Amino acid sequence: MTRVLVVEDDPQLVRALVITLQARHYGVDAAPDGATALRLAAARRPDVVLLDLGLPDLDGIDVIRGIRGWSRVPILVLSARRASEEKVAALDAGADDYITKPFGMDELLARLRAAVRRTEDVAAAPGTTLIKTEHFTLDLLAKKAVRDGRDVRLTPTEWHLLEILVTSPGRLITQRQLLQEVWGVQQSNKTNYLRVYMAQLRRKLEPDPSRPRHLITKPGMGYRFDG
Repeated sequence: MTRVLVVEDDPQLVRALVITLQARHYGVDAAPDGATALRLAAARRPDVVLLDLGLPDLDGIDVIRGIRGWSRVPILVLSARRASEEKVAALDAGADDYITKPFGMDELLARLRAAVRRTEDVAAAPGTTLIKTEHFTLDLLAKKAVRDGRDVRLTPTEWHLLEILVTSPGRLITQRQLLQEVWGVQQSNKTNYLRVYMAQLRRKLEPDPSRPRHLITKPGMGYRFDG
């Protein structure tokens, strides 16, 4: 049974989510604040976290960082905050998706299924797990990046984006495909997400981020990894 941790301080929304999820055979735990969320996440080890950013004790961004300190569990943000900088901040902290309130239950369930499926696909993916270039090495199994002999810290979203590219070397991956795979169908036009994350990856991995040798942009089309 897939277990979901709902982190939300609105009792009516919690009740609606619990009823909907349990009717579809999900196991559900609920936390009304950030401290409880962090405790339940550690104790119950959920398969997915649904997280409101506006909690009474902690900002949701801090909850994301707290969970990301030890877990790669998919985190789907549910928030009334609509500004793009709020979304980027949550994604950069390690959220896997961002759903703006109010939302439809069908959309939420589709995003949740996609998050679980992506986790299963990565866990079960066969083939190469060690990627070596002249400038950096990636161990996809251990989630470890090394550049010039030094460990490089990558966020879960950066890892997800990078994994898609490096497991299809030389192949152009369209912007739409990357956005749908990493952030979900509803974000398939948010090309600014890609620009931000690709710039971060280049700063962390490329010897000259302004003239990348491995993470290549095809303007208006997509991105390609050259080993």
